Amino acid sequence: MSDKNKALQSLIINSPFEAPAQHWEQAAAGKGLMLQQGRRPAGYELYDTRNNTRRVVPLNMVNQIRTRVDDWRAAGYIGVTSISRQLLEHWHARGEWVPEETRWVGGPRQNPFYFCQLEAIETLIWWVEGSAEFKQGINVPGDGGAWERLCNKMATGSGKTALIGMIITWQTLNAISYPKDGRFSRAIFIVAPGLTVKSRLQTLNPGDEKNVYDQFNLCPNEALRTRLNQAELLIENWHTLMPLKNQERSVVKKGKESDEAFTRRVLGKLAAYKDLVIINDEAHHAYRQRAEMKVSKKDAEEFGIDLDEATRWIEGLDRIHKTRRIRRCFDLSATPFAPTGKTNTEAGLFEWVISDFGLNDAIEAGLVKTPRVVIRDDALANAKSYRSKLYHLYREDEVKEDLNRKAETHEPLPDLVQKAYALLAYDWHETTKAWQAGGHVIPPVMLTVCNRTETAARVEYFFNGGDCLIQATHAPTRTLRVDSRVLEKAERGETITKDKDYAIRLQEIIEASGLPADRVKALLELKQEEQLRELVDTVGKRGKAGQKLQNVTSVAMLSEGWDAANVTHIMGLRAFTSQLLCEQVIGRGLRRVAHDMDENGLFLPEYVNVFGVPLSIFQDVGEEGVAPPPPKPSVRIEVEPNRNQYEIRWPNVLRIESVLKRELVMDWTKVDVLTLDPMNTPLSADVAPSLTSAPNLAMVSEIDLEKATEDFRLQNLIFRAARKLYLQSASSFGGDRQYLAVQLIRLVEQFLASDKLDIPSLWHQDEKRRRLLFALNMDTVVAHVHRFVTEQNVERLAAVFDESRPIGSTAQMRPWLTTKPCQPTRHSQISHAVHDSVWEKAVVDICEKRKFVAAWAKNDHLDFTVRYLWKGSTRNFVPDYLIRFTNGKTLVLEVKGQDSEHNKAKRAAMQTWVKTINEQGGFGQWCFDVVFDPAKIMDVISSHAQ
Repeated sequence: MSDKNKALQSLIINSPFEAPAQHWEQAAAGKGLMLQQGRRPAGYELYDTRNNTRRVVPLNMVNQIRTRVDDWRAAGYIGVTSISRQLLEHWHARGEWVPEETRWVGGPRQNPFYFCQLEAIETLIWWVEGSAEFKQGINVPGDGGAWERLCNKMATGSGKTALIGMIITWQTLNAISYPKDGRFSRAIFIVAPGLTVKSRLQTLNPGDEKNVYDQFNLCPNEALRTRLNQAELLIENWHTLMPLKNQERSVVKKGKESDEAFTRRVLGKLAAYKDLVIINDEAHHAYRQRAEMKVSKKDAEEFGIDLDEATRWIEGLDRIHKTRRIRRCFDLSATPFAPTGKTNTEAGLFEWVISDFGLNDAIEAGLVKTPRVVIRDDALANAKSYRSKLYHLYREDEVKEDLNRKAETHEPLPDLVQKAYALLAYDWHETTKAWQAGGHVIPPVMLTVCNRTETAARVEYFFNGGDCLIQATHAPTRTLRVDSRVLEKAERGETITKDKDYAIRLQEIIEASGLPADRVKALLELKQEEQLRELVDTVGKRGKAGQKLQNVTSVAMLSEGWDAANVTHIMGLRAFTSQLLCEQVIGRGLRRVAHDMDENGLFLPEYVNVFGVPLSIFQDVGEEGVAPPPPKPSVRIEVEPNRNQYEIRWPNVLRIESVLKRELVMDWTKVDVLTLDPMNTPLSADVAPSLTSAPNLAMVSEIDLEKATEDFRLQNLIFRAARKLYLQSASSFGGDRQYLAVQLIRLVEQFLASDKLDIPSLWHQDEKRRRLLFALNMDTVVAHVHRFVTEQNVERLAAVFDESRPIGSTAQMRPWLTTKPCQPTRHSQISHAVHDSVWEKAVVDICEKRKFVAAWAKNDHLDFTVRYLWKGSTRNFVPDYLIRFTNGKTLVLEVKGQDSEHNKAKRAAMQTWVKTINEQGGFGQWCFDVVFDPAKIMDVISSHAQ
């Protein structure tokens, strides 16, 4: 095998200990990746959601600084102190690489420092100590404040904690050796975004038993290591920088806390020192919001930033600067961006970034896992983007609509999400078995990031209820739903009102953690928020509370600094409108499990498989984005005054219940044939490593569900389908529940054996693939069977109305704006009718001109909906028109170009609605019809006016 072909087996092409010598670049016309010689220029990618474009913005100052630092290093670090020179030489010292043993032998430490760590500390020392000729013409901008900030941009997993240790060592030893040199300070205040990071950073204390100074041998000799113990460190989370609340109810009114009192309270013993050094870890949470910036909460959420947190963080440091002076601030972040309040084409990268080693660089050096995204599957692709629907799940209409509502916990997940989980969970299960065979006692973790708390609860119910087809995921004591509200309080160190049901779940997980009884007892005595933080912080850590967790679900991206190395699979169930957000989510699964190397000194690749998180969501159209077109003029749609005679009212029905007897039957003469199209059901998917917004097609791996034979036994599937049907039917049918369940199993068996189930593919008629299709389309089958299951001797249908708003009306529509084609009306209470097609314009013309039409309205923003069941989910059918005739009838009219199983489900629900309302009485006579041919619009409408 040639070296070129060998390199294509992995995206890891650079030694982690050397400056990058080559990089991957996106090939033209989406042809994957091509290898380029030389280091990738510093820069970041911007995506314009309005125009579907991508462009790369170079970091010119960083690229210039790289050259200057290289020259300064080659010249022998001119200008540095004796201490700094000793440290640089010691940190660069390395042993000998032995290819046969694939390890480093000799040297001051087991492994050399990564190149990115050395470059970051060198750049800081160069700026503070380097001679002027190497810095000529370079000006590092500030953030508008009175003290200097310098930022190192380093990818997640590239060793930021060790870099902080190097900064502390450099500053402290120089400050002690040269006490009058104002460039250094041994009084160092480290600010973290929460208790998780604060806990992790305790290794920065020189006296900690696991301190980084001894772990990485940061000091050249014992004398300097002893001197390092004189460092004055304070590690706090940003919440300590919050001002005290006014004690209005106090007997003695103390008034607002002064800056001096604030400083003494926050710094404690460190308040005795001046000229402090500040180190902000995860510094993208700390930015100065300028007066001209109008940043909304939504803008901030896009960047993963809390506005109050960011503002208070900097305000608190400003107050410390007033009383003690901040000599210099060092910022570290993988994503040092702040929201700007402008469009997302204007990314607010920190202007004081002086070194950059981003995610692409980290992947190429093997410092992190390689993310693999879905590039194709064997089902139909998205009609707009032609990508696999599994690539950005939330973007699919049926998923977005379902996940964006306040659903009940027990409601099934969207059909496409369930199918995606079947594939991802199967691959996770195969990974688990491989880990077990390799001797791992810690399981791999599947992480889900959701859009809202209701979705997270549904995902938890999906796995804990056994609805996932891969039964290995049915492990409630190994499945953790992270309550973001509780975790946020835990990160702040605050208490929260105890949620009894959630507390029981945490207790069950802790009791099953495999820890000794005394440690379990101690954990159970903690507060709820402390228990959750302990579980989250110890995922994947042997001998800790979270050691057995295998499935984690969260609304947020989990706490900053979450360093679980065993995340191997990620499911994204939320919107991703920027590459930054994708990197933040995927960053939770990038930490490596092992650091083994091949004979060439390159890390062996590790992977994280990603569904639903698009690492590149826009088409590449070159280096420059296209200017957006001018906005279209909008029309205000509103209720016209003085048109009360055209008001149309309707009942708001939550559900329709049947009062039935015991026997469940299906009239097989009326049962429609259900076609399961294999092209809409992915049975396998290919994943490939993704970098620089493009997958490497030469490194494709396959996930094939046909191998999961044990999870698709026919009798097991029938029982699960009957269980779903039972949950959907139990509230509607009477009789003994156990007897009901037995009947439903019989009906499911009969349907599967009948000719009413059609699979139009000889290839998929194979018994194994037929079972697999049934399993992945179970909710569709259940919904179809549910339509035709009745009890003998039906007595009546009863509508259950919305108590808060039992009657809907055209008069209640709120004004709204549209840029779609529309026309003003004369015989409708609504001012305009929007045209979504030429067919709909024809309906409007008839309603406006025919005398048998007393009133009409386009059902747009009227909130007239009819609930129906489709693929296991309750959805809302929004018909097109409401037409009241002079004969007193009200027609619900739908205009359709083509028919489908989905539309049949809508029509069946609508017919049931009409029948129920007419039988119940009190709302006049209602009727429903559908137009499939534009030539018959007049015939259909006039037929109900007779």
